[in-house]
Amino acid sequence: MQNNSPSDLALEHVRQLNENVIVPLKQSFVGKDEIIDLLAVALVARENLFLLGPPGTAKSALVRSIASRIDGRFFDYLLTKFTEPNELFGPFDIRKLREGDLVTNTEGMLPEADFVFLDELLNANSSILNSLLMALNERVFRRGRETRPLPALMFVGASNRLPEEESLNALFDRFLLRVRCDNVVDSQLPSVLQAGWAMQEVTDKPVGSVSIEGLRQIQSLVASVDLAPVMSSYISAITRMRRAGIAVSDRRAVKLQRPIAASALLCSRSTANVTDLWILRHCWDVEEQREVLASIVESSMQQATPDDKAVSHPQSQGNEPPNAEEIAAALDRILKLVNRESLPADSQGTDNTIAPPSIALRDQLAELTTRSQWISNETQRSYLQAKCQTLWDLLKQLEGK
Repeated sequence: MQNNSPSDLALEHVRQLNENVIVPLKQSFVGKDEIIDLLAVALVARENLFLLGPPGTAKSALVRSIASRIDGRFFDYLLTKFTEPNELFGPFDIRKLREGDLVTNTEGMLPEADFVFLDELLNANSSILNSLLMALNERVFRRGRETRPLPALMFVGASNRLPEEESLNALFDRFLLRVRCDNVVDSQLPSVLQAGWAMQEVTDKPVGSVSIEGLRQIQSLVASVDLAPVMSSYISAITRMRRAGIAVSDRRAVKLQRPIAASALLCSRSTANVTDLWILRHCWDVEEQREVLASIVESSMQQATPDDKAVSHPQSQGNEPPNAEEIAAALDRILKLVNRESLPADSQGTDNTIAPPSIALRDQLAELTTRSQWISNETQRSYLQAKCQTLWDLLKQLEGK
């Protein structure tokens, strides 16, 4: 692209996505703007999004609402530890089976869906794991000799917990973007009650929608976005993440460029700027990494020019203030690692995607120390700064052994 905006046709599809999907959802779901914006980014980037949160926080309702505004086929399923492949991918076609062919009848099932929601994702068992991994990563359905591409624009997974079994880490890894979905703050509760009551009265399909073809045209433009202006800052951010012990493989580093480009497209830009790096706040593996990532992103944002900010994504403008409880939890996690008599032998920097443990802890602590300085409550700030200083002293002792 030679100019700074996508084609007129693409702009129209972006406008429809914003006006017919994103804006109405934000009006209906109070306090969920961040999740809705991430759903839109993942949809445009054709990447997968993971929602983490307790029951009753509107995870399923959000996903079903956005699906109802897309003129395509929707498949959703609540996974249990006993879910079988047939329940997701369809049963074998009995007529073909009689002729000796193993062909799956996929009508109305996941392989034919444009939008897929898997609730309680981490209940997945070994019988469906391999098929799911291929579907999520390669957009391919394979069963025996049968192989077919999947039309899915995106997959959304939800759970009230993070993976506890090693076998599920690969499944979780296939969801590039992660976001928490919590109950709203008390001050927003009246608005939630009013919006929720109004939604119960609506039974008709939403008037505004966006076509599958339109979404595919937007997706086709992602690779055309010019990332050159943001590349130096992006590489710096990935390096800092790795040094802080956040595992970002080369594969993930490559894939994260797509949501950055999607953020630019949703702002009707064909050129990315540093404000689009806001999406890096959402590539954590454990919740204790969220504040570290927020610090890294905030530092990157400081390079934004007034012109960058004028055309930035809303989520880059509304960076939340530091969360004292999350910083405290992250510091407690570092303390547990420091207090170990010895670090695991297999983690002494053999993986080139993360720094050696002592360096990683030091970099994590540096990010959290900076982040704690932005806490507005003086008592909380003083407590966290004292805790940081204690950890710095312990780290010096550890490194002096």
